[in-house]
Amino acid sequence: MRFYLLTLFILSTISLSSQTTKEAYVLYDMSGVRADYQKMIEDLASNDVVFIGEYHNNPISHWLEYEITASLFNKMNGAITLGAEMFESDTQLILNEFLHGETSAKRFLDDCRLWPNYSTDYEPLVSFAKDSLLKFIATNVPRRYADLLHREGNETVLQTLSDEAKQLIAPLPIPFKADSIMASQGSVMSMMSKNPLALAKAQALKDATMAYFINKNLEKNHVFIHYNGCYHTDWHDGIVYFLKLYNPSLKIKTITTVQQEDIQLLDDNFKNSADYIICVPVTMTRTY
Repeated sequence: MRFYLLTLFILSTISLSSQTTKEAYVLYDMSGVRADYQKMIEDLASNDVVFIGEYHNNPISHWLEYEITASLFNKMNGAITLGAEMFESDTQLILNEFLHGETSAKRFLDDCRLWPNYSTDYEPLVSFAKDSLLKFIATNVPRRYADLLHREGNETVLQTLSDEAKQLIAPLPIPFKADSIMASQGSVMSMMSKNPLALAKAQALKDATMAYFINKNLEKNHVFIHYNGCYHTDWHDGIVYFLKLYNPSLKIKTITTVQQEDIQLLDDNFKNSADYIICVPVTMTRTY
């Protein structure tokens, strides 16, 4: 009887706690089981590349990007490299000069075509790299070349670029898998473009270029941490697909962000979308 009453008390306490405690996020593994943060860090540290997929305007995504980076920095004794979709490959020199203290913050802000939410969402990561003497790689294709491909619709247009320009994108010809992108994102792209297949190819150009510069900047016994929109790496596709083409032996782990009304149980539709899943309430505030 005592045991029964004690069990009932514990269960009621847990139930009451779950009703009165508001969690900002829940971390799940790919199967939908709650994951322990520190155990995740231990797991991530044994890989060559870690992708952190974000919602661009979600503060939990950005906060955890910083926290995971700091945790892996400590775990790896500083042996990490950072990279991001938010920086285009032709800005690498400017980014390097800022990290090395060779140019001012104002000059960096003026010259680097930074995203509007840079100061709130990405500046902490760049500052962490600067303070910790880390490399930060500008991985994305210059937007003008993605726009060119979207506008022309035929990837042969990339062959007309100068040799100098071709150094800023993935090696040609790019093994497009546009049909796969259309299958997963076709409805969205149809709303975004009159030529959704061309937009899919432009998207693939971004993914291939990010994969190329990640692979180019890998270092032995280092973890490369890459920040990108979750759709670039969800379902181990996108950048991951191209990276495996360039370097099949790499050990890769992905993290994604999802939103739900109730975050206490992961929706089946999100399971297996990444190795770790950050589940955030739909009511979470936005950075823009």
